[in-house]
Formats: sequence, structure tokens, C-alpha cells
Amino acid sequence: MTERVVLDRYADAQDAYRRKELRQAQYDDADVVMADVLVNLHGTEHRDRRRVENTLFRRATFDHFEREVFPDVIDGVLAPGAEAGRTELVHAGHRMMLHVAALVAGLDLDATDVRAVDDLQGQLSLFTEALTLKQSKLDKEERRAAIERALVEWTDQFYSPARRKRLETRRTGGEPSRDVLSVLLDHQDDLGLPDDVLRRETAFFLLVAAHTSATAFVRSAHHVLEWLTAHPGDVDRLRTDPYFAQRCVHETLRLNSSSNVGMRRAAEAVTLRSGVVIPRDSLVVIDLRAVNRDTDVFGADAAEFDPDRVIPHGVPPYGLTFAAGMHVCIGQDLAAGVVQRGGAETPDGHLFGLITLAVRRLFELDVRLDPADPPVRDTTTERVYWARYPVLLSSVDARAPRVDRESCVGSGRCVTEEPTAFRFGPDDLAEATPAAASLPPARLREIAFGCPAAAIHVED
Repeated sequence: MTERVVLDRYADAQDAYRRKELRQAQYDDADVVMADVLVNLHGTEHRDRRRVENTLFRRATFDHFEREVFPDVIDGVLAPGAEAGRTELVHAGHRMMLHVAALVAGLDLDATDVRAVDDLQGQLSLFTEALTLKQSKLDKEERRAAIERALVEWTDQFYSPARRKRLETRRTGGEPSRDVLSVLLDHQDDLGLPDDVLRRETAFFLLVAAHTSATAFVRSAHHVLEWLTAHPGDVDRLRTDPYFAQRCVHETLRLNSSSNVGMRRAAEAVTLRSGVVIPRDSLVVIDLRAVNRDTDVFGADAAEFDPDRVIPHGVPPYGLTFAAGMHVCIGQDLAAGVVQRGGAETPDGHLFGLITLAVRRLFELDVRLDPADPPVRDTTTERVYWARYPVLLSSVDARAPRVDRESCVGSGRCVTEEPTAFRFGPDDLAEATPAAASLPPARLREIAFGCPAAAIHVED
């Protein structure tokens, strides 16, 4: 019988994650989708593939998605719900993150093709089961067979056409796409990647980019709604202070890692700095719920949600949710942004992460629970997931300013003074962004009064 070593202290877990003698064992039951993908590699094989993929996962890529791609995705998904006055966050979260994940992975998804989007969402839902198969309460062999069928369907419908398109682009000397599939095709021979591994690697990035961020989005909304019940005055902070919104997301991630445990298998015997001995071939179970609630690190109230928590220097505000060491999550900055460092940093130059953007937009739409339709937990897994999370939204915010484009002269004073609330449109005239509605009424009136063309109108 395999010996198990359970780590429930932050320092021990961090130390273990950084030990090269401890190999990934998190997804031993998920080989149908995860066999030989990046997160399951070790040593030089892991290093070489990660170096290739790191050329894509860098700041310029994250800025592109956060500033140029995702805002339109958010509005496209939430707009119908805002118009109807209600939406369901589990569905909305997966829809938002699916579009970004497809771009990252390298799938050519037409957002206007509802049937294709539904098909990909359904296939992705089955891939997600591979991650949680060990904790599933359903028949595991039956679910494994369903996942395998979904992988075949996904290959025929999405992966193979995308692969052919990218190979044709290479053959004709066209401009290559910046996505995982394209990068790996360019280095397939160098890395010695078999076609089936390339296919699973693409599916893996689609899965983790969509699923983990979507569930974190719903959990963040849940925690913030509970927080505002006890701290109603913070609703304006959430709308006007993006750093506060990001701290809410980071605190949610700390309390709700995508998996309750991390697992490693000891290729060699290891003694941690604390003196904990890990025998060779033993299974190391990192209790992330306990680790991220370590009172020696996060304080006596570590089990509580507090976005104003003071975090010790050198400790990520989300704890070890993204792991550490060689297998630290390659896309954590895309999902959660970078940690605020203070100083002269401004919101314009800060990376907040896609989850924060989506959460802020919810509260700009005055999100609130639906008393007649409460949230429902997912009972098919031991993990903390929501099956449904219905909410009410405001279809129109009376404080939203309007820019009279016939009067606007494009001086840009409003853009300079409130760059998150106003921007230049394609015709170089000013337009209000969705964030403008979140500015305090007095500030909106001040901006309108200062417009040299009197082109900004604010409802009283």
C-alpha cells in the first residue's frame, strides 16, 4: 500500500511544490484528456515544452486579451441578461471564458454560431469531468467512456480543422496565429510531439483556461455578494476601485482553489526544511484548503473572506492556489492579473486579470440575488461547485452618461481625466465605457461641466 504524507501547513506545501524530487500526481485518473500534457511532465521534458509555451504566455499577450478582447466578450455575454433583467452566472461564466479559451488554445470558434458554441461548451463540460473523476460520485467507467466520445467529436469538429488551417498558413508563408496550437506546431519536431499528445495539449489548455476561470468567476460573485450584505458601503468601492475588486477575486481564489488538494509522488526520499520526511514512492497530499487557511500566515480569521486582509510580504494573496515551483500555473496572470505593488502604479498600466474584469462588470450592472430563485450547489462532485447561480441585473443604469457625438470635438479632456470611464471611438470622438456608470454622480457632473463642447449629458 502506498504511503501517504499529508501537508497542511503553508511553509511545508510551498517547500514541497518547489522540490524537483516530487513529481506531479494530480491527474493520474484523468489520462483520457491529460496524458503527457504539460502539467504532467517532469524534468527536461517539462522544461523544454514550457519554454516553448512561455513565448505565448507573456505580458503582451495578457494585455491584449484584457484590454482588447475580453471587454467585448463580457458585454456580448452579459448584454442579453442585462436587457432581460436577469441571468444565470454558471452559464454566463463558462460562455465568457470559453471564447477566450478557444483563442488561447487555437480553435477557430465563430461566436455568432450558437450551435457550434453550444457543441464546444458541451464537449468542454465532459472534459472537465476528467479533472474531477477521482472525486466524482457517478459511475467512473461510464463517465470515462463519455469523455472519450466527446474528445473524438471535438477532434472532428474543432481540432482537426484548426490544425489543417494552421498547417496551410505555414505552407503558404502566411502570418501565424498566436495560440498554443500554432506555437506547438512550429516546434512539434523539436519537441518530438506525437500528434495525439499535441491534440491533448490543445484540449488541456482549452479546459483549464475556460473551466477554472469560469468557476472562480461564480465563486467570486458569491463571496462579494455575501460581503456586501455585511458591508453595503463597499459597493461603491467595488465599482470605482479596480484594485479592491481584484483583492476580492484573490481572496476568493485563496479560499477556493480549483482543487481541494495538490498531489505529488516522491521519485526520491525528501526531507522538508521543517523536518517532515517524505519517503521514496510515497504520495504527497497537499491539503490546499488547510494550507490557504494557515493562521500562522493569513491570520486568526484565515477561514473568513476579507478582501482587506493584510498579507505577509512574499506571500501571494491567493495563497498556493496556483501552486508553486516548476508547475506553477502558466496562465495565472491572465486569469488573476498581477499583484498590486503600490508606488506610482496606475490602473491604466496594471494587469487585473479576466476574472476581475468580469466581476466588476457584474456589479456595474447592479447584480443581486434573485429571492425567488436561489443558487443551487452541484451535488455530483465533492468539490465546491455551483450547479446554478441565478441573479438579477439592472438593464439600464440611470447614471450612465451620454456623449452627444454631433457636439463632441474630440478634445479628449474626459478621456484624460477618467480614462476607464471614457475612451476614443473609431472616429476619434469620445464615448462612455460601461465603467462610466459606476462613477459617483458628483464626479460625472464635474466631468460633464468641464467638457469644452458641452457634449456630455448626465441624468439627474
